[in-house]
Amino acid sequence: MTGDAHPLDPLAALGGDEASDDAVLAAMVDVERALLRAWGELEEVDVAAEAARLDAARLNAAALAEGNALHGNPVIALLAGLREQVPAEGPARDLLHRGATSQDVVDTALVLVVARSLPSIRHDLVTAGERLAELADRHVATLQVGRTLTQHAAPITFGTTAAGWLDGVTSAIDGLDRLSLPVQLGGSVGTGTAIALSAEGADAPDALRTALAAWLELDDPGRSWHTERTPILRIAAALTATVGAAGRIGAAVSELARSEVAEVAVGSGGASSAMPQKRNPVLPVLLVSAARRAPGALSVIAGALVAEDQRPAGAWHSEWPPLRELLVLALQSAAALSQLAAGLSVDVERMRDALDSQGGAAWAEPASALLARRDGPSAASAAVREALAAAESDHTSHLLDRLGLSRADLERTVFDRSSLIVDAAVARFRRVAEPGSRGEDRR
Repeated sequence: MTGDAHPLDPLAALGGDEASDDAVLAAMVDVERALLRAWGELEEVDVAAEAARLDAARLNAAALAEGNALHGNPVIALLAGLREQVPAEGPARDLLHRGATSQDVVDTALVLVVARSLPSIRHDLVTAGERLAELADRHVATLQVGRTLTQHAAPITFGTTAAGWLDGVTSAIDGLDRLSLPVQLGGSVGTGTAIALSAEGADAPDALRTALAAWLELDDPGRSWHTERTPILRIAAALTATVGAAGRIGAAVSELARSEVAEVAVGSGGASSAMPQKRNPVLPVLLVSAARRAPGALSVIAGALVAEDQRPAGAWHSEWPPLRELLVLALQSAAALSQLAAGLSVDVERMRDALDSQGGAAWAEPASALLARRDGPSAASAAVREALAAAESDHTSHLLDRLGLSRADLERTVFDRSSLIVDAAVARFRRVAEPGSRGEDRR
C-alpha cells in the first residue's frame, strides 16, 4: 500500500538513489564488464562487443534474490544471469569472471557506487558552503552572545558562528576528496595465483588489476585487501564525518531557532498535528537524526577490521548494509544542508538583545582582559566581580558602563578577530571547493 513512501524515513525524499539496489546491481555488472575488457587487453582478444552486451536490466530479479539468500552473496546468481547474455562461442564466456572471486566483485562494486555518489555529495556540500561563506561575510560584525555548556559566555559575531559551520563543511569536502577508492582483485585467497596460471605470468594479476582500475576509473591499490579492511573503514569514516558536520549545523540551528531564542529562522517549517501555531525546524531535525544514526553504522564497519583467515565468516558481509546506509545518509544530509543554508535568515536585533541581557554580563571576560592590562589581574578581577554582583540586583545599567569602559573599543576587538576568523575560514573553503581541486579532477 505504501510503496516507496518511506513512512519512517523522512530523509528518503531528499535522495539516495545513487546507492539504491539498482545502482549496486549496475555497479556489479560494470565490474564484470570491466574485468572482461581487462582480460581482453591482457590476452589480446577482442571482447568489446560481448562486454557491451552485459546488461543489468536483463537480469532476473527473483533469481538474484533467491541466489543471494542461497549463496550468501549476490555474485553467483549474477554470474549465472550474465553468462546467459554472452555467446557460447568465442573467448568472452571463458574470460568472464576468470580468476576473480565474489569478494572482488562486491568490494569493487561498492567502491564504485561510492565513487559515483561523491560528485553529488560534493556538489551539495559546496553549495551549502557558498551560502555559509556568504553569511559569514555578511555578518562579520553582527554581535552575538557565545554560549558554552548552554549558558551565555562571551561576545562573538554571527560571522564567526557561520565560519565555524563552514569549517566543518570544508573539512568534510577535504576528507572525501582525499579518499582512495581502490579496486579489489585477489582471487580466491587474495594472492591472484589462478590469474597468474591462466595468463602464464606471475605479474599478470598486477597487470589485470591495473587494467581493471583504469576501466572503472578507480584507484589501483597495488595489492589485494580482502582482510585488510582499512580502505572501507576510511570511506565510512569520511562519510560519517560528512553526516556529522551537517548534523552539527542542524543541532546549532535548532537551538538558535528555539522560540525563546529566535536568533535565526529556517526558511520553511513543518506543521504540528496537534499545535497549529508551530512551525517545526524540520531540516535541522532530520540532519541531527542522520548524525545520530551514522556512528552506529561506522562501529559495525570498524568491527569488521577483525577478519580471520583469507576471508572471514561474517565480518566482510556485515559491512555491506552499514556502508550503504552511511552513503545514503551522506547523500541526504548534504542535500538537506544545502536547502537549510539557502533558507536560513538571521535576526540581528535578537542577537544584540541577547548579548545585552543580564546587564551585559557576557562582556565580563573581555572587560577583565582589558582592565588587567591597565590595572593588573587582581584589581581587574575584583572590579568585574563587584560590577557583576551589582548587576544581579539592577539590570538597568550595563556592565561596561559600571566599569567605565568603552563598548566601542571592546566591540572593535571582537570585530577584528571576527574578520580574521571569517577570512581564514572562507579562504580555506575556496581552496578546497574550487574547480580543479583534488576532488574535481581525481576521476
